[in-house]
Amino acid sequence: MTPYANLATEEASQVGAARREAVAMAKHMGFDDERCGRVALVVTELGTNLVRHATRGRLLLGQRRTSGPACFEVLALDSGPGMADVERCIQDGYTTGGTPGTGLGAVKRLSDEFAFFSALGTGTVIVARIAAGVHLERPSAECSFVMSGICLAAPGETECGDGWEVRAAGQNLTVMVADGLGHGPMAAQASRAATELFATAGGAPSVMLEQTHQAIGATRGAAIAMAKLDAREATVTFAGAGNVMGRLVSGLEDRSLLSQHGTVGLQIRRIKDVTYPWPDHAIFVMHSDGITSRWSLANAGGLLQCDPAVIAGWIIRDHCRGRDDVTVVVIKRRTE
Repeated sequence: MTPYANLATEEASQVGAARREAVAMAKHMGFDDERCGRVALVVTELGTNLVRHATRGRLLLGQRRTSGPACFEVLALDSGPGMADVERCIQDGYTTGGTPGTGLGAVKRLSDEFAFFSALGTGTVIVARIAAGVHLERPSAECSFVMSGICLAAPGETECGDGWEVRAAGQNLTVMVADGLGHGPMAAQASRAATELFATAGGAPSVMLEQTHQAIGATRGAAIAMAKLDAREATVTFAGAGNVMGRLVSGLEDRSLLSQHGTVGLQIRRIKDVTYPWPDHAIFVMHSDGITSRWSLANAGGLLQCDPAVIAGWIIRDHCRGRDDVTVVVIKRRTE
């Protein structure tokens, strides 16, 4: 699995480097010249905005998972100062930095999808998506979920030792996050073996984990958690071994779903499924131990209503350990 590029964006030279990497990525994804031009403009505007107005700015560049045309996704993360008048800032042509009058409004116009969240004194996360085709693929009306997953490689690594995968069928969705032991190519091999098996594994999460345990014994092993989500019954059935966690977070409740000790492929005890109620308006998050375990969204009122990628970006920005692979998957039930 190709991780997102994770680029510090705090000086002008880094904006140019991010633009070049983004265009190369888009070409590899099959984008034509016009769509590559859009990618270049969007990344340049977001990067310039970070350099001029933000602290600790970063750009995450990657390919959003989709069964339709390839989709380039960029996240702009910063730690402040935040936007006091968001609607004004995203008006096309509005700028405070002496640019040609493009700014965030142009980013929104050039993107097939655009989402953001900002809090004064805390910072901003912006997500922009551009599809290789004329139109961005929309979730099927039969699917009851919207989701986003982001993987980042450990510092100094080009391969990510984490992986994630989902299978959706109407009111039900099964999701897995795997964290190969250590990081680098050998960790990636373990998580890749687990995600490949996931495509054909069946049964409850505990059963699929037992199948995976038997299948990846030739690798160094992985921490793995799996969950089955049922939108009709409003439940999450969860099982895991190792340091992959689940969380159900709403404005009223924050419940951790813990994995048991062990390493899939090496040594695990008998795994048990636990079924939890899924409260109204709650989001479901799974993440590897590249994210600190005691994170909270309590200081970000309104964030839970945002695009799942915005939520994932906010968690990564504030709670990334900074020395290991990172995977965050955010899933919401569709309300429309």
